[in-house]
Amino acid sequence: MLPAQFYSTARSTPYGVAPLFIAPNGVHLTVLTFAPHHPEFRFQPRFPVLLDEYLDEAADPPALTMTSWLTNLRRRNDHNVSTIRRAPLAELSGSLGDLGTLLPLTIALAVQGSVDLASTLVFSGLFNILTGLFFGIPLPVQPMKAIASAALSGREHPSMAVVTAAGQWVAAAVLVMSVTGLLRWSVAVVPVPVVKGIQLGAGLSLILGAGTSLVQPLRWLHPVLDNRLWALFAFLVLIATQHLPRFPYALSSFVLALAFALVAVLDAHHGLPSVHLWHPSFGIPAWIGYHDAPALWMAIGQLPLTTLNSIIAVHALAADLLPGVPTPSVTSIGISVALMNLTGTWFGAMPVCHGAGGLAAQYRFGARSGASVIILGTVKLALGLVFGQTLIDLLRQYPKSLLGIMVLAAGLELAKVGYTLNQGAPDLWAYAEGDADAVLARSHRKLTEEERLERWTVMLMTTAGILAFRNDAVGFLAGMLCHGAYALSRRLVRRENARSPTERAPLLL
Repeated sequence: MLPAQFYSTARSTPYGVAPLFIAPNGVHLTVLTFAPHHPEFRFQPRFPVLLDEYLDEAADPPALTMTSWLTNLRRRNDHNVSTIRRAPLAELSGSLGDLGTLLPLTIALAVQGSVDLASTLVFSGLFNILTGLFFGIPLPVQPMKAIASAALSGREHPSMAVVTAAGQWVAAAVLVMSVTGLLRWSVAVVPVPVVKGIQLGAGLSLILGAGTSLVQPLRWLHPVLDNRLWALFAFLVLIATQHLPRFPYALSSFVLALAFALVAVLDAHHGLPSVHLWHPSFGIPAWIGYHDAPALWMAIGQLPLTTLNSIIAVHALAADLLPGVPTPSVTSIGISVALMNLTGTWFGAMPVCHGAGGLAAQYRFGARSGASVIILGTVKLALGLVFGQTLIDLLRQYPKSLLGIMVLAAGLELAKVGYTLNQGAPDLWAYAEGDADAVLARSHRKLTEEERLERWTVMLMTTAGILAFRNDAVGFLAGMLCHGAYALSRRLVRRENARSPTERAPLLL
């Protein structure tokens, strides 16, 4: 039994219960227990965590002292160190898992002058390091896709001032939503099937993008170092090693791709990277033009994607994939996105955010802690400071065949989270509270066939909207309308049954 001054609750995990013992003043005293037989949990972590990372996000966060915050920061980095010592190759391989999203957009924007490559590498590398230190999970730093797409397609003005201003518009909106509690409120309001649908849609979008943009344009035999045969080889190796979690697939693929890129650069007589120290250049973003506001229109298109996929879906996915590590709150993720884009963009850095696809990719290739993104960030920071703009020719020759298969694997990992919709989803667990024994008593709500079909329909409606319109906001609205229609239908049926209960008797027996 716990002392009277403590109360208990629990957090849902796919593999076991995480009991949480809390003092009335908000100070944490947590013991996490997991199923020791599961391969992901070969050790049992014992560390205190912040209360607001395990309780309902809709609740007001408790008052936390600076001492408790520093304690948790130290514990997260103890986890980073222990993970990198236990599985260094896995963390190194996982750090490269998000290259499929990072490289194509970064290179394309840098080539047309929409961002400064050196500043992008320096600031995104710095953000990677800080993210790993403060969150302790492989939370990616990746381009804002809607802004990048608008700049590359020519729909809006692609100048550096406009692109960076668009990132700052999004950052300002996300910061307001974070500090006012709108993000926490959205987690409580948005149904789990809609969140799963966003994740499934994002995963399938990555798969479709890998096929149409990277692999499909390739030929079978030419060029020799980047063709469909290499894509087929990479795919077969991926399939053969999927049950070998310690095989560093992403690391092996990266080394091979880098060798191919070097050969291609030398063969084309392009310049190899040379020392070109970074000289930061301050620029004024163009928030509003003379006759139009292209940056604002870019930001409006990006904001739903950032809110849904980069914050809400990331929060849910981190809890699903990494139940043994404290899940960052949506407020902290939102503030992180805002601060990143209110700093680096003043120097021409690419607008960035976190993303569910990048988290799934790094997890798929072995990352289990913040150490992986710290490694990636250190490399990016060094490359940006020393080589900068001279890396463009080398990065441009990175083989699309190998890159496409990595994006495909990342999409599959993200899409797989949909399988827990009707079995193990967080909204299906109920916990008893009151004492130390009751906290371990949990029950999984059994769904009727009608409820199962309803949840699947809502998830698939969300996914269909994302894929059909290539817009997360449309998918989100479609899923919410579908969920609302089901809720309205149930309410009408209950009202009708309450008015005439005798009419429910069957006519034929």
